[in-house]
Amino acid sequence: MKKVFVLIAAAIVSMSAMAQVQFGGKVGFDMTHFWGKDVGHELVPNYQLGLMMEYKFNPSFAIAPEVVFAAQGGKETEDGTKVTYHTNYINVPVMLKFYATPSFSIDFGPQVGFNVYSKATAAYSGYKATLDIKEMTNLVDFGVGLGCTYNLTNNAFVQARYNLGLTKAFKGGSEKFDYEGYDIELSGDSPDVKNGNIQLAFGMKF
Repeated sequence: MKKVFVLIAAAIVSMSAMAQVQFGGKVGFDMTHFWGKDVGHELVPNYQLGLMMEYKFNPSFAIAPEVVFAAQGGKETEDGTKVTYHTNYINVPVMLKFYATPSFSIDFGPQVGFNVYSKATAAYSGYKATLDIKEMTNLVDFGVGLGCTYNLTNNAFVQARYNLGLTKAFKGGSEKFDYEGYDIELSGDSPDVKNGNIQLAFGMKF
């Protein structure tokens, strides 16, 4: 039995010695949109800013959890009215990384996002109104990410990723707003609207 414990301890020490842990941060340019049967796919330029950690088990595999502030949203045009949605999230992706080469990895993993800001701006014939729609936005957003990372050096990297939302971004019900003395009511069932996010980022690991 003692030999078994010694072997287990040796294996743990060996794995710890082989593993590499790096922390870092990244900034990026995003093109965000909504997808689903109840909305179009028009893209909105946005940005991201976050922190990350990478735990490398061996030369081929690693896990990289992140905490990222992402300005998201989408837009649609109907009957001459253009509506742009600004829905910002704190996203927590956990990416599994396969290093095809020492510098290039393929990344895949789940993501959970928490909505922190949600407004809609409607523009029609020179008029514009911005409404707070946070009460009509689901707090939690689940999705998956797929992308790749290229390490320029031991510390600097560039990254491309697409995050696909799997849960509806908005919930049903109704909400009343007062805009310049006019009462505006938004109502309806839970729409089939989900988040999509094309990301290009630059980061540094330490």
